[in-house]
Amino acid sequence: MAVHGSITLGRVDVVVVGAGQAGLSAAYHLRRRGFAPYRPGADGGAGTGGFVVLDAGEAPGGAWAHRSPSLRMATVHGFHDLPDAELPPPDLGAPAREVVPGYFAAYEARHALPVVRPVTVRAVRAESERPDSRLLVETDQGVWSTRALINATGTWTRPFLPHYPGRFTGRQLHYADYRGPEEFAGRRVLVVGGGASAIQVLSEVAAVGETVWATRSEPVYHEGPFTPEYGRAVVSKVEERVRQGLPALSVVSVTGLGPSVAYRRAEELGALNRRPMFDRLTEHGAVWGEEELAVDAIVWATGFRPEVGHLAPLGLRSPNGGIALTGTRATVDPRVHLVGYGPSASTVGANRAGRAAVNDLVKLLGDPLEEPAGQVLAQVRGA
Repeated sequence: MAVHGSITLGRVDVVVVGAGQAGLSAAYHLRRRGFAPYRPGADGGAGTGGFVVLDAGEAPGGAWAHRSPSLRMATVHGFHDLPDAELPPPDLGAPAREVVPGYFAAYEARHALPVVRPVTVRAVRAESERPDSRLLVETDQGVWSTRALINATGTWTRPFLPHYPGRFTGRQLHYADYRGPEEFAGRRVLVVGGGASAIQVLSEVAAVGETVWATRSEPVYHEGPFTPEYGRAVVSKVEERVRQGLPALSVVSVTGLGPSVAYRRAEELGALNRRPMFDRLTEHGAVWGEEELAVDAIVWATGFRPEVGHLAPLGLRSPNGGIALTGTRATVDPRVHLVGYGPSASTVGANRAGRAAVNDLVKLLGDPLEEPAGQVLAQVRGA
């Protein structure tokens, strides 16, 4: 796609970056609170409106569109409906990468959300040093001018691969590139990671080959129902870190492993015999102390990191290495909110964060429903 330099594509009140669960939730609440959807300008001029959603995907679905074809709705590790639109009862045997993107596409259409795609956001900068200046969202197609930003870029595009001494020459892949167990039939596979993604891989690969499971620390098991009280306790652990500006943990990483369909299947296959992390890699496998174990492949189910590099020009990162948040708002810049980040990096948390971010921005920008007709559009145009 051609780069159009500094061409201004639109002037709006709010730019939402990302159209996954968190971004769609934020867009829904922006529209519900009276922000007008973006409208393209005539004759190629800059468009206007209350808000726009910029999405890097070719089609709706966010990260779900890139999940393994082997992940079925029956084995999805929890899913929460988007606001005001219940997910129709799915075929539990259907691929999640088809069901959820279809649901997202219908949601965008039903609520007439102004999603522009595919658009890659490269950087976000302040127009001037004034704390109330507009923000410039630089993309591969041009620049958007906005009064505020809701960042909902998630983590899928930043898979984390830890470094270990040595070099393995066999097949290696991160969970983001896992497409099912077929290629591992009859092979011995080392699965690294202690979360739900690792359990999914173990439950599938152990049915066609041999698995070895390694985790950095003892897996955390949660028996019994996932009650609201337990959920709040889990989220509070992550919230405390982001308040301090520490690198965000995912909610899933502290939730624990529960009795899911995938977990029960892995248990039945005898695949949950966890080993501690190996000391080093070799050409043919991994070494624990004096023991070397040959493997045919390694699947790194080692998680993801937040995609926030485009926010670097705003100087949001704290000395502690993360972006400090007050609720969903960047503590050092009230114009910027992060949703689907830290404590809201789950489907239910993303919904709540979208609503909270919009409520906060209404206080900052003014309530469109309480302003005289035309005043919002005048503000957007910089009048």
